[in-house]
Amino acid sequence: MYKHIVITGGAGFVGSNLVHEMAKRHPEAELTVVDDFRSGHFKNLEGFKGDVIAADLAKMDLKHYFGGHKVDLLFHLGSITDTTDHDQFRQVHDNVESWRNILTYFEGRKTRLVYASSAATYGIAAGVNKVDQEPKPANVYAFSKVQLDNLARRWARENPKQVVVGLRYFNVYGPREAHKGAASSMILQLAQQIRRGQAPRIFKHGEQLRDFVYVKDIVSCTILAARARASGIYNAGSGVPRSFNDVVANLNRVLNTSWQAEYIDNPHAHYQPHTEADLTFTTKALRYNPKFTLEQGIDDYAKSGFLV
Repeated sequence: MYKHIVITGGAGFVGSNLVHEMAKRHPEAELTVVDDFRSGHFKNLEGFKGDVIAADLAKMDLKHYFGGHKVDLLFHLGSITDTTDHDQFRQVHDNVESWRNILTYFEGRKTRLVYASSAATYGIAAGVNKVDQEPKPANVYAFSKVQLDNLARRWARENPKQVVVGLRYFNVYGPREAHKGAASSMILQLAQQIRRGQAPRIFKHGEQLRDFVYVKDIVSCTILAARARASGIYNAGSGVPRSFNDVVANLNRVLNTSWQAEYIDNPHAHYQPHTEADLTFTTKALRYNPKFTLEQGIDDYAKSGFLV
C-alpha cells in the first residue's frame, strides 16, 4: 500500500516505536526517519535499515530530499517534548515552523499527514477531556501544540482532497523512553526508584488520576489515523484514568517488591487531579479501541526488558 513513508521524530520515544512497527508491517516500503536528536536517541533505532536524515525541520529543505520522490505517508512526531523548556521563542518557533514547513511543501501532493498534538492543549482542567472543548494551554509547549492544531484545521479546509489527522496523546509510557530522563513517564521513573532500592515518591496521597496509555496502543492509534477517510483531530489515550497508587501497586507486583509509597507535598499550586481521554470520536472515526489495561501495559513493559 505504501511505497515511501516518512517519520519525523523517529528517533524519539513514540516515533521509534512507530518506526519499528511500520518496518514490520510494511517490509517492502522505503522508510525515512527525520530527527534532530534533541529529543531522540540513536539507540532507539537499533536494527532499523531505512534512511536517517539529521535535520532541523523548521529550516529543512524538503524539496532537496523529497522533491524527486513521492511520499505516500508522513507521520510528524518531531517536536520539542520537554514541557519544562519555557523559552517561548524556541518552543513556538521550532514546533510550529516545522509543521508549517511540512504543510507548505506537501500541499497538493496527495501525501497523507498524521501529526502528534497533545492532551496538554486542554490545560489543567480536571475531568474528561473532549476534543471539542476550548483549549486552555498552561505552558508554552501546550500553546505550540494548539497552534499545530490551528494550522492543521486551516490547511484541511483549504485542501479538502487531502487528509491530515492530529492525535492528542495523553500520558504515554513504554519501551524506548529512558533517554528522556526527567521527562520520561512517571511509570518508568517510579520503577527506577524501586530498582535503586528507594521508596517510590508520589504526591499526597497518590489518588490523583491520569490517563496512562501504553505506547503500543498509541502506535496502533497512530497507524489507524493514517487510514482515516477525512481530516480531524482526535484524542489518543486509554480512556480509563488510574491513580498513582495503582501504578506503585503494579510496579511492586511485576518487580517482586513490596515498597510503600513515600507521600510528599505537592509544590504545584495548579495541578491536574484527573485527566481522561474521551474516545468517542476516536473510536467512531478511526476504529481505535485500546488493548492494554494499566496492568497489561506494565506487564508487557516489564517483559520487554526496558523497564529498568
